[in-house]
Amino acid sequence: MNVRIDDVDRKIMKEMQRDASQSLDEIAKAVGSSKTPVWNRIRKLREAKVIGQQTVFLDAEALGFEACFFVLIRTSEHEAEWQAKFLKALNDRPEVQEAHRLAGDIDYILKVRVKNARAYDEFYQALISEVRVFNVTALLSMEEIKSTTMLPL
Repeated sequence: MNVRIDDVDRKIMKEMQRDASQSLDEIAKAVGSSKTPVWNRIRKLREAKVIGQQTVFLDAEALGFEACFFVLIRTSEHEAEWQAKFLKALNDRPEVQEAHRLAGDIDYILKVRVKNARAYDEFYQALISEVRVFNVTALLSMEEIKSTTMLPL
């Protein structure tokens, strides 16, 4: 579905990215509009799938997930059957927060959040028992400097 996005839509989305728990009144006030037109715009953006799932961010470290690994995967297999098996393995693992297929020497990069190095090893052993990979390199993030889901509207 094609949807035209104007400056008011962008302001609404910027507010929702900043804090999606705001009331409709708060969003309307922040963008200089009234509640009904803002609601209609949000509904239109949801129907067009410009606005997707709304969720909450949890503090990983406060919940004991102290280790964040970036996992670089190279494979010599590129058949559809292998890829389907690989994607299923990733989707079945809640530790995988992000997965990207790359251009270049590395085929995939994963962002994996676990409690510690032992938990990462358990993840790694389970993954390689399900799918064959040529090479895996795990990089431990020492410090998260910036993390955002906000688009630069």
